[in-house]
Amino acid sequence: MSLAILNSCALNGINVPTVSVEVHVSTGLPAFTIVGLADTEVRESRERVRAALFNQGYDFPPGRVTVNLAPADLPKESGRYDLPIALGILLATGQLQLGGQFGNTPAEQAQTLSRAVLAGELSLSGALIPIQSALTLALGLTARQPPVELYLPEPSARLAAQIHGLPVWGARTLREFADHFSGARPLAPLAPADLPSPRFPFPCLSDVKGQASACRALEIAAAGQHHVLMLGSPGTGKSMLAARLPGLLPPLSRDETLAASALHTLNRPHQTLLQHRPFRSPHHSSSVVALVGGGARPRPGEISLAHHGVLFLDELAEFSRPSLEALREPLETRKISLARAAYRVDYPAHFQLVAAMNPCRCGWFGHSRRACRCTPDQVRAYQGKVSGPLLDRLDIHIELPPLPEGWLDFPPAPTSEQVRARVQAARQRQLQRQGACNAQLDADALTERAALSSEAQQLLNRAITRWSWSGRTVHRTMRLARTIADLEGAAKVAAPHMAEALSYRSPFASQAPPV
Repeated sequence: MSLAILNSCALNGINVPTVSVEVHVSTGLPAFTIVGLADTEVRESRERVRAALFNQGYDFPPGRVTVNLAPADLPKESGRYDLPIALGILLATGQLQLGGQFGNTPAEQAQTLSRAVLAGELSLSGALIPIQSALTLALGLTARQPPVELYLPEPSARLAAQIHGLPVWGARTLREFADHFSGARPLAPLAPADLPSPRFPFPCLSDVKGQASACRALEIAAAGQHHVLMLGSPGTGKSMLAARLPGLLPPLSRDETLAASALHTLNRPHQTLLQHRPFRSPHHSSSVVALVGGGARPRPGEISLAHHGVLFLDELAEFSRPSLEALREPLETRKISLARAAYRVDYPAHFQLVAAMNPCRCGWFGHSRRACRCTPDQVRAYQGKVSGPLLDRLDIHIELPPLPEGWLDFPPAPTSEQVRARVQAARQRQLQRQGACNAQLDADALTERAALSSEAQQLLNRAITRWSWSGRTVHRTMRLARTIADLEGAAKVAAPHMAEALSYRSPFASQAPPV
């Protein structure tokens, strides 16, 4: 045949649109042309494919070769189109004849071949090179109807084979795949391997001394997946506590492992499956693009790389205002949409935010033994760098007092393993009751699932009247009280649960002195 059509795929965020690779070979002056909005690395496939065919023992056609990557208006990037282009040339020139497993008639073969999705970069020797985003491709193809089959370089195929329900084949060279398609040496689909055992490579909570109330707040945050703001002078343990939060969280489920790992493979080709929840701690000089993602080819930012994990923002007030305000929508929607003139990219961003900041620029405002050098206006200006709408989205506000004298002799906090057991029990109650953590409850489900006793309702009403709380703050306080009740195994939110929840929602502005 002089025309061969194979399928590959592109990447648009985590979406995987199909790309039809049409290879046409005709007589004429020697030429090798790739069309279809191909980027530089795609156009460079001409040299890689030509050398790979020669070095694998095949002939390159002496005439005109035209490759069309359809649809023409979809941008194509990366070297993943090398494999379908090379196999398309072999089919179009008759050097490769499809085996019986693809059918006996041209119509049957075309139909069977249409279910195959091929992606792989070739070296000049014809060896297949692992590609980026193998997990993302596999996750995006699982829901296709009719079902598809995926062909990848062997290391990438082993990663993609973790996705149940998607047949995946892997090979090390171009000839191995050619022999598979011809039926000479068929390959077997790869079986999913066991997920790696969960690890908790985080420091233990028992290292903390003298901050019992902060440890309690951290346990509540872990149990309900609540966002936390810690305010305190230097040396009170804010960063120390934040680094221990991931060790209090339950291990990743299989779906969470695959979803979080897929986002990491978008940036690194040899990424393996995650064994623990991500913990991202960007520097306060990070740009908006670094935090939320973007660029000429939009890539996930820190909030997406913290998907199903923890995002720690130390020195919160030192981040630029645009960077902080960009977090407001993802905190509510748990996703980020990056719009460009021609297309839009969506990335998940279901993360738990932990922020820490000093009470003023010098750091000693409110300290019992150190004098603050800031004026009241300077304190208000420093705390005012964090906007009210962002503070409204943080469930727990906690002030860390200076460590008292003799704190070294204080008993240590419970171990991370002990707290994690209580957190897992509380989360299990939430999942059995509503199928999600308390922090994810919408207003309707919250009214049904977080029933308040009459005393708890009275406490909440007084807080609303005194501080003029917004509806968002009221709902977040109710979610927080529900989590405290879950930690105690209580079926209903009682007054003590609400009182503790209210203690974590004290107005941030009260920290600043009057002018």
